[in-house]
Amino acid sequence: PLTALAIREPITERPANVVRSVMRLFASDVEDKPWYNDREMWPRYLTMLATQRFNRFNLSFGLGYDFLRQVTDAYFLFAYPFLLSVPGYGVRVPQLSNAERDRNLETLKFISELTVARGMQFQLGIWMHGYEWIDSPHANYTIEGLTRANHGPYCRDALRLLLQACPAIGGVTIRTHGESGVEEGSYEFWKTVFAGVATCGRRVEIDLHPKGLDQTMLDNATLTRQPVTVSPKFWAEHLGMPYHQADIRALEVPPVGRQPTGLMKLSTGSRSFTRYGYGDLLREDRSWSLIHRVWPGSQRLLLWGDPLTGAAYARAFSFCGSDGAEIMESLSFKGRRGTGIAGDRCAYADTSLRPRWDWEKYQYGQRIWGRLLYNPDSDPDTWQRYLRNHFGNGARDIETALANASRILPIITTAHCPSAANNNYWPEMYLNHSMVDAAHSAPYSDTPAPKVFGNVSPLDPQLFTRINDFADELLSGKRSGKHSPIEVAQWIDDYAAAATKHLAQAALQVKGKQKAEYRRLEIDVAIQAGLGNFFAAKFRSGVLYRIFEQTGNRTALESSLVQYRKARAVWAELANLAKGSYMSDVTVGEQPQQHGHWLDRLPAIDRDIAAIAERLDGIKRSEPSASVGLAIKEVLGRPEREILLCRHTPRTRFVPGQPLEIDLSLETPAASVILYYRHVNHAERFNLAAMERREQRCRVTIPAMYTDSVYPLEYYFEVKSTTGKTLLYPGFGKDLTNHPYFVIRPFHNPSSLRL
Repeated sequence: PLTALAIREPITERPANVVRSVMRLFASDVEDKPWYNDREMWPRYLTMLATQRFNRFNLSFGLGYDFLRQVTDAYFLFAYPFLLSVPGYGVRVPQLSNAERDRNLETLKFISELTVARGMQFQLGIWMHGYEWIDSPHANYTIEGLTRANHGPYCRDALRLLLQACPAIGGVTIRTHGESGVEEGSYEFWKTVFAGVATCGRRVEIDLHPKGLDQTMLDNATLTRQPVTVSPKFWAEHLGMPYHQADIRALEVPPVGRQPTGLMKLSTGSRSFTRYGYGDLLREDRSWSLIHRVWPGSQRLLLWGDPLTGAAYARAFSFCGSDGAEIMESLSFKGRRGTGIAGDRCAYADTSLRPRWDWEKYQYGQRIWGRLLYNPDSDPDTWQRYLRNHFGNGARDIETALANASRILPIITTAHCPSAANNNYWPEMYLNHSMVDAAHSAPYSDTPAPKVFGNVSPLDPQLFTRINDFADELLSGKRSGKHSPIEVAQWIDDYAAAATKHLAQAALQVKGKQKAEYRRLEIDVAIQAGLGNFFAAKFRSGVLYRIFEQTGNRTALESSLVQYRKARAVWAELANLAKGSYMSDVTVGEQPQQHGHWLDRLPAIDRDIAAIAERLDGIKRSEPSASVGLAIKEVLGRPEREILLCRHTPRTRFVPGQPLEIDLSLETPAASVILYYRHVNHAERFNLAAMERREQRCRVTIPAMYTDSVYPLEYYFEVKSTTGKTLLYPGFGKDLTNHPYFVIRPFHNPSSLRL
């Protein structure tokens, strides 16, 4: 015991990310009131966060609804009258007693003070400022006393009074786009609300959600003379791979020649590129700080914990001077929109799997996030000792199994995203998307027409190909060099295999196999491995089906069916594994894609397989042509990306308004080399420049007019080899954790540059 107290070597660390935040949101009267009012839980929970090096806690209200239609569960939806009575206004919630309202405020004060006592900033999220529920006859709570005339002044005075009543609140998170319940472009309303922060009597940060955000709104926030932060979504409303998407989808590019009107006129019009990603916010002369918010759409139930990608995410969160990240907790949106189920928030049917407090299930993942956000090079012992304590000799295999399983859903999200909205796409409990029936594509409205599986866009279309596009490339022989669905399938198959292998090895060594900690992990890792195998097989099936559509070849269709049936078998296995462990109806909303069980998804898979099988009738068997045969063989084989031998050292800075020479030294024979470059601004598209080649050195100059900008530069190389292949550089490394492009920041005034 005494040796444990000996200091073998000094440890000196400094935070890699200024802001390391966790958000817990209130979305269910039934499921969230218990933890909100649990005064025994809060000290332990907040101590856990502080111990793991988080320095901000965000408690958010009003995020359960995007639009105020068909509201059923309105508790804390428009938060102010649930917390206080504002003198001079007759605003109240008639279904709420004054005593409960006052207890809510006292509890908020209690939580905020506990947070600050642990050295963390307390952030309050007020996401909804609308007060009229539309077509909502079954709403459990309503708002009285507000009109258009007193709406803005009431919100200003309520926010100021709330900040004064809870002096431990250090910042407020606000969304100003149409989903706030206020029409976009309502600048005077928001200027009035911001005045509530400006006049509260102390420093309080204004944290703005950037969807639809424009310079006028930013200027209005800055005029308060309070610190302003903007917090864009990292990978839409999901978790993608540990880099920032190279480009946005076509759906997010502002429409040409059309200016929408109404509630969402900016976020669906000229500012649509701010919906997902950093938009145009990373200019070097910005007066706001910026943090990246990780939304929970892709994974909200199953365990996550991967130190390798965790460190890569942590590095990505300081991208171009960003200040860090906010992680929305697992179980976010649980029981949303009136679907709360009393009992266990973790949705376990098996009572022996239930933790006392929901967050206890996810402690290991929180440890990974917090420690690595603070220091991406943290000593692995900071999380491994937790595993050794729980799993003994099986700890190392447990670590590796969960790490590999945790990489699967982010890759799927990056490469294949039928909807950026967490309301619509939940790959963890995937609602099957048909390969053939475009008429019944709901809820995947983001998919380009025809809205079938093969047409789904990647969330990063600059570096990944759609299923149908890749099949067409195979048949034409013209390859883009982007990462294909077949490569992605191999990645997630390999991670699934590694997770399964190490889980089996852990089972031979682990102590306490009957304990809930092990059983929960065993189930969740197995389900995620199954999801990897399912999507891998379905991706291959989708490419093969497209080959059939383009050629009419029966072998391609038969091969597609084989892969689809393989995917179905994997899904049935993981669904049966979850049976009895998880509730038969896991709810994060009322729509079909937002609740249910993995077993519920099988009928839709079966219908789609049957529809494809019907197409075999009347198609004669024949040998595929050589090109079709090679295409089928490639889909079913193991893809290997040719290694590109080259060297490039990026500049540390560039001087705005001066030409910027970019060079690349090649050892691989090449037919051509193209530089793709753009500003670090999602409002812009990439420029292409052919590089001049002299022997092994390629060179091109980015014009002075283009470098005359307040934005950093982002670029990568496309090399067409003499063998006909197209390769990207730098591309992804073996472990898929690097940024697949280079970034150079401009040299301005060194004293004002955000480092």
